[in-house]
Amino acid sequence: MKSPVQTPCLPNAAVLVAEKLCLDVGGRALLADLSFSLRPGLSLVRGGDGRGKTSLLRLMAGVLAPSSGQLRRSEGLSLYYQCPESSEHDAVPAQAWLAALRPSYPAWRVAKEPALIEALGLAEHMDKPMYMLSSGSRRKLGLLAAALCGAQLVLLDMPYAALDGRSCRWVHDLLSQAAASQTQAWVLADYELPAALAGQTLAALIDLGD
Repeated sequence: MKSPVQTPCLPNAAVLVAEKLCLDVGGRALLADLSFSLRPGLSLVRGGDGRGKTSLLRLMAGVLAPSSGQLRRSEGLSLYYQCPESSEHDAVPAQAWLAALRPSYPAWRVAKEPALIEALGLAEHMDKPMYMLSSGSRRKLGLLAAALCGAQLVLLDMPYAALDGRSCRWVHDLLSQAAASQTQAWVLADYELPAALAGQTLAALIDLGD
């Protein structure tokens, strides 16, 4: 089994390159022979239920190891992949969860934090433990951290799920800015590219099928 490795020798400013990536789960090939590269801008991992979208993000993040093939990351890559919806965070106050992330991201945009908390309607929830927050609020907390962290690679799994219309528009704006980024590679995993982003040029499309 080959694990992700770090190397400075990635082509054309790619932050991550996958070569013949495979993942077997329960005796079946969930992902097979995937090769792609991620560069600054917005990339989409699309696919139907059970096609491996979340598993591929976890491979990119290093949470899972591939069954075969290789993932190569740029040297010193900063990466964001967080799941505040997980039950392991239930007892942690939202503000404490966010504060614990800051030291891991030197490019954290501290000055923007108060305005984004207000924009997402999270101000009244920041002192509450996670178990008191709705699924939507916990997801918004993860998106807030994604917007603030300044990581070179940002991985978002179904970011629109459980969000209200106002927050969806905020995510549209965030991802539109991501599509134009020259320094950050953003990866959106979803069933399809949201209609509001249809005019954006994708840095990469990884289609896992329906």
